[in-house]
Amino acid sequence: MKKVNIAVVGATGMVGRTFIKVLEERNLPIDNFYVMASARSAGSKLTFNCKEYTVEELTEHSFDKHIDIALFSAGGSTSAKFAPIAAEHGCIVVDNSAQWRQDPNVPLVVPEVNPEDIKWNKGIIANPNCSTIQAMVALKPLDDKYKIKRVVYSTYQAVSGAGIAGWKDLENGIKGEAPKKFPHPIANNCLPHIDVFLENDYSKEEMKMIWETRKILHNPDMKVTATTVRVPVFNSHSESINVEFENTIDINDIKTLLSNSKGIVVCDDLANNVYPLATDATGKDDVFVGRIRRDESVENGINMWVVADNIRKGAATNAVQIAELIINS
Repeated sequence: MKKVNIAVVGATGMVGRTFIKVLEERNLPIDNFYVMASARSAGSKLTFNCKEYTVEELTEHSFDKHIDIALFSAGGSTSAKFAPIAAEHGCIVVDNSAQWRQDPNVPLVVPEVNPEDIKWNKGIIANPNCSTIQAMVALKPLDDKYKIKRVVYSTYQAVSGAGIAGWKDLENGIKGEAPKKFPHPIANNCLPHIDVFLENDYSKEEMKMIWETRKILHNPDMKVTATTVRVPVFNSHSESINVEFENTIDINDIKTLLSNSKGIVVCDDLANNVYPLATDATGKDDVFVGRIRRDESVENGINMWVVADNIRKGAATNAVQIAELIINS
């Protein structure tokens, strides 16, 4: 296997540090390794594979040196400026921000779902939204067999999805302190408000799930709706997903299909109170699916409960999996 030069951009943030951890765990064939961040973090030290690295300031010249793959998690404005510079230098950027997800010239990839889309990249590949990624892993095998007619998402999203500031709001809110990140206290609360509200009264997070589902599944007319909610959980997103299909379904066949699908662990033993939990998903790369049952209000519909670690599979691991596919292509 060929060795590659890899950079992590936004290396000191929550996702950036997890990039480094997952890269260590998955043992990619790395020759030279670089960590980059803003001027504020430049000069700090990070450890990768027992070796200490100095964080470089991200500048227009950071990609003058040869870098094969750069994993970006530094925000949309940073990606808008620096991802094209990296791509012009022959680097393939895997970007975790929302900057490129809706660009028709940029593939939006979940490796278990649409790995073939990597082939048409022009130097930038978008990592989907965390809440979309776990849903796609669960929905793709069902769409392939039964053809999805409509999807209704209701999400229960952890504060780590809002970064360190979101985490601190819950931590400090438990102590009775006022929020700094969220518009209301998150401790003992559920906030039906993730990202900004748009003219159609959906939040941007809700529309991200709608747009991204259609793009990843290559179905621009798929009927999708969403309500996304921030909940007082530190890590791992949970989702109630209602799906209606074009074709006749069998609930036992669906359970078997999901059990045999890549990246999915089915936890569905109600007699023993076994179903996916955020605490069980944290620190893992799989998507956990349970409470799989027929929707008795329609002819061919199901409900299911889908849980995953939003920082790992919902961000870092998905990006590293994309890097692996690039290396092996």
